[in-house]
Amino acid sequence: MSFTLLSSPLQGFTDFRFRNAFQHFFGGIDTFYAPYIRLDGKLVIKSSYQRDLQLENNTTLNVIPQVMTNDADEFLFVVKYIQDLGYKELNWNLGCPYPMVTKRGMGSGLIKEADKIDYILDRVHTETDVVVSMKMRMGYENSSEILDTFPILEKYPIKNIAIHARIGKQLYKGGVDLDAFQRCVESTRHKLYYNGDITSVPQFKKMQERFPTIDHFMIGRGLIADPFLPSMIKADTTEYPTNRIELFKAFHDTIYQQYNEFLSGPTPIKMKMLGFWEFFAQSFSDPQKAYKAIKKANNPAAYQSAVAEILKKEVSLA
Repeated sequence: MSFTLLSSPLQGFTDFRFRNAFQHFFGGIDTFYAPYIRLDGKLVIKSSYQRDLQLENNTTLNVIPQVMTNDADEFLFVVKYIQDLGYKELNWNLGCPYPMVTKRGMGSGLIKEADKIDYILDRVHTETDVVVSMKMRMGYENSSEILDTFPILEKYPIKNIAIHARIGKQLYKGGVDLDAFQRCVESTRHKLYYNGDITSVPQFKKMQERFPTIDHFMIGRGLIADPFLPSMIKADTTEYPTNRIELFKAFHDTIYQQYNEFLSGPTPIKMKMLGFWEFFAQSFSDPQKAYKAIKKANNPAAYQSAVAEILKKEVSLA
C-alpha cells in the first residue's frame, strides 16, 4: 500500500532553515508542517513566524502552516495572514503537551473543552474558506478526552486529524498507546494520520501492520535523531548510504552556518546546536559520549573540533 510521510513540527527545530537543508540532503518527506504561530493575545505575527512562512524561504517544500490558539479571533487573524501569503490550509495544534501551553488552555490542554473547540471551528468555517486540519493528542489527563471531541469534529469538513498516540501529561515519556489510537480509528469518519515513536524502519512497519487503514504517518523527533529515516522507510531498507557521515556533515555544516549567521554571538549558536545534538547523538554509536563532548565545547572552535572528532570516530567504526 502506498503511504505518505509527514514531518511533525517541533518548535525551535523544524524551521525553514532545517526543512530546506533536510530536503536537500536527505528527502523522503512529502509534506512539512511549520512550527505553530502563537499570538498570546496580540494580533501581531512575530517576525520569526513571518520568515518561516515566506514563500521564498520554502520554494522546494510542501509546507502547511500551524496555529496554536484557544481564541476564535486569533484563529481568524492567522487564517487571513496565511491566505494572503497563498497558503490554503491551516493546521490547528491541539497536541502540544508542555505545561506552559496546556495551563493556558491551549494545545492538548484544550481537548477537554469540546464547546470551545466547537465555537472556534464554527466561526472559522462560517467566516472563512480555509482548509482546516488538526494535530491532536489523545487528551491531556486521559485517552478518552479525544473521543468526546469526535461528535463535535464530525460536524465540520476537517481535512485530517493527525493524532500523537500519547496524552499531554506524558510529555514524551512512556510508550505510545496503540489501543487508544485504535479506538480513535473506530470512532470517527475523519481521515486520521498516525504520529508517535516512529524511530526506525522496523518500528514504522510495525505501525503499518497494526493500522492497515492508515496511509499517512507523521515523524517528529525520530526525523531529527536520524535524518536518514524517511528516505530509508521510502526505500524499504535498513541499510544506510555508504556516504552517511559525509552527508550528515554537509547537512550539519549547512544548518550550523545558517544559524550562526542569524543568531548573535557564540552562546545562542551553542544552545541551538546543543538542542539538535540531543537528537543527533541518538544515531551515533555512543550517544552519551557524543552529547557530552558537544556540551563541553565552550566556544565555536571547540564545538567544531568536537563534531569532527565524533564523525571521525564514527567513520572508523564503519
